[in-house]
Amino acid sequence: MAELLKVEKLRAGYGEAVVLNDVAFSLAEGQTLALLGRNGTGKTTLINTLAGATRQHAGSITLGSVALHKLPSHQRAAAGIGWVPQERNIFKSLTVHENLTAVARPGRWTPERVYEMFPRLAERKTNLGTQLSGGEQQMLAMGRALVVNPKLLLLDEPLEGLAPIIVAELLKAVSRITREEGLSAIIVEQHPQAILAISDTAIVLDHGTVVHSDSAKALRSNPELLDRLLGVAR
Repeated sequence: MAELLKVEKLRAGYGEAVVLNDVAFSLAEGQTLALLGRNGTGKTTLINTLAGATRQHAGSITLGSVALHKLPSHQRAAAGIGWVPQERNIFKSLTVHENLTAVARPGRWTPERVYEMFPRLAERKTNLGTQLSGGEQQMLAMGRALVVNPKLLLLDEPLEGLAPIIVAELLKAVSRITREEGLSAIIVEQHPQAILAISDTAIVLDHGTVVHSDSAKALRSNPELLDRLLGVAR
């Protein structure tokens, strides 16, 4: 498989504060990476850095043949980054349909395909963002990232604070997007077993550096190692 993303010697943070130090990893086309670690280890900062929302002090980020680290955030979407931040960042004063059509770019992911995957959104096409539940807002945030027709989807804790029935629906959707549709993704999540089950590879961050890298299957089958890496007491 061809390499899609390559991150080398990455140092980044907020202002003068460095959160990530010497981070390096790669991701092949069509693969999903589970990004794991305890709270405060730099996972969100890494996702934000890939999207262009932090200050990068050193290193490189390459998506295909494009040097992402040289581009502002709005140009990274055009280069192939689809970003679903923790805050979701939907346009709450626009309808569901307006949210999708406002950012759509030509490609296989259209608003109609998003509605087919998330029937709840189809039922609420004319509802404003403020009229959606938390789960529906997350579906819309994912839909907005998809209609940009990205090469790489960044999902920052997509299951956080959602009811179990919505979590199951979103996991099914993510599995379809990555497994069936072959879209590459990096997923940050506090439910490691759930995400490892639909990922190909995994890295664990601690104090802003990569402390473990393995196949998702190997890490999932070694719960004691996983608990130790994540600081979980049995």
